[in-house]
Amino acid sequence: MVTPASVPVHRSRGRAYLGALLSTRTAPLPADCALVAARIVLAWIFIYHGSRRLFGWFDGPGIHQSALYFSHTAHLHPGVFFAVVGGIIEFTGGIALAVGLVSRLAGAAIFVDMMMAIITVTWANGINATGPKSGYELNLALGTLALVVAIFGAGRLSLDARLERRLVRLDATPRS
Repeated sequence: MVTPASVPVHRSRGRAYLGALLSTRTAPLPADCALVAARIVLAWIFIYHGSRRLFGWFDGPGIHQSALYFSHTAHLHPGVFFAVVGGIIEFTGGIALAVGLVSRLAGAAIFVDMMMAIITVTWANGINATGPKSGYELNLALGTLALVVAIFGAGRLSLDARLERRLVRLDATPRS
């Protein structure tokens, strides 16, 4: 007797493609590649902006002008403190994401940095960033991308993963 469980299921090619397209399971390699791409893009942007704020590189304002901006435009006092903290988060957070070291912490810090930028500066301008004043859409996109890294970590292609593997090996080593 043939039962439904013993009959092989033949899916059409179209259904197989649709199933793959709608799948909520992510294969490890594509997930790791996506996390590397997110980390590199964020690193590039935040190292650039953090170095402009802290050191005046790339024709940036430097720490003094950034402090004035934080005081007068963002209404964050003392301006020097917030300019330094913002610059450190952006610059060192970008470096940390680039190499994949303490990526969850760096992603969370950049997320908070972007949410502060929205709250203090760009929210009043609305979401649209094409007007004379910047809207919050870019801050929202970058902050959300950083949040993805904060939640999922750096992936297997990172220093975080390498250090984790080393810690696991050390924990598995019998002690005398």
